[in-house]
Amino acid sequence: MAIFYMNICVVYVFSLCSRWFVKNQPALAPARPNVLFALVALISMVLVAGLRKNIGDTYFYMYSYAQNNYNLESLVGQKDIGFNVFQMLLQTISSDPQILVFVVALLTNVLVFITYYKYSKLFELSLYVYITSGMFLMSMNGIRQFLAAAIAFAATKYIFNGNWKKYMLVVLLAAQFHQSALILIPIYFIVRRKAWSWTTSILLVMSIMIVIGFNQFSSALFSVLENSQYSDYKNFSEGGTNILRVAVWGVPVIFAFLGRNKLRELFPQSDYVVNMALIAFVFMIISTQNWIFARFTFYFGLYSPLLMSWIVQLFVSRERKIIYYLILICYFIYYFYENVFSLGIWYESDYLKF
Repeated sequence: MAIFYMNICVVYVFSLCSRWFVKNQPALAPARPNVLFALVALISMVLVAGLRKNIGDTYFYMYSYAQNNYNLESLVGQKDIGFNVFQMLLQTISSDPQILVFVVALLTNVLVFITYYKYSKLFELSLYVYITSGMFLMSMNGIRQFLAAAIAFAATKYIFNGNWKKYMLVVLLAAQFHQSALILIPIYFIVRRKAWSWTTSILLVMSIMIVIGFNQFSSALFSVLENSQYSDYKNFSEGGTNILRVAVWGVPVIFAFLGRNKLRELFPQSDYVVNMALIAFVFMIISTQNWIFARFTFYFGLYSPLLMSWIVQLFVSRERKIIYYLILICYFIYYFYENVFSLGIWYESDYLKF
């Protein structure tokens, strides 16, 4: 775990410095951090994620990469062909499965990093919450799906400016790595609405109804997915998500609701970010019945750290420091509890040893 704590320190300190060393910061717009300091934070995340050899399904991806020979003939008829083509190209460079883990970690974290860099008000806070909320760890478990999520997240610009054609093209690209990314096609038209409208009420009511009638909902859902690659999920029975995790994901949504009018003034595109964070919260509520539904938060949860970077600005000047420090402390306590007591995470690497 020492490597994770070192990573938090490096990422936070250098991303904070990247914001400090910006001259003439705009009051009502994201400030572009200093590139050199920001890159150090990025390098730290990529090295930690890319040089691991365990956590989640990392071992299985490495084993599959080492055992299989990916070529054009073997790709015919395969699902999620984009990821297999990706592995085929990597095998022309090296047969060492560490290259798969490293390049996926590089692409994933670069795409997430660039989006936070462009749209966060407090850049260091977005990266800090990205790590301590568990999203960084999730990127190491389900790496193919999270890569698809990162590709779609990089298209946030097209959600903001309403360019649905370009957004759909990016989603279709992401779906070549994991077909579940196709859920973002109908979601685009849901989130492109004003936050806290009737759509919000429907989402919340639906999540509560699904939790209450989960057995009927899951039976109907898996009947639809019976002949798909996700049919095996009906046999998934590892319990539900910890209620504490649900509460943590609800925090930015609650603050966004309380300060909704001011948030729109500060960040005109905030409605779309809030809607995405709200959908992540809804899926997290549903996942209390079956953890597998938390996987859908890959696509929406990345917006919660972005939203949190604007939350501090909703308070009056004299309270902002207090709120800022409370966020740092509370998220770190959650991060420590989740990794040590709830998940028992242990980091292994052939390159980073502490």
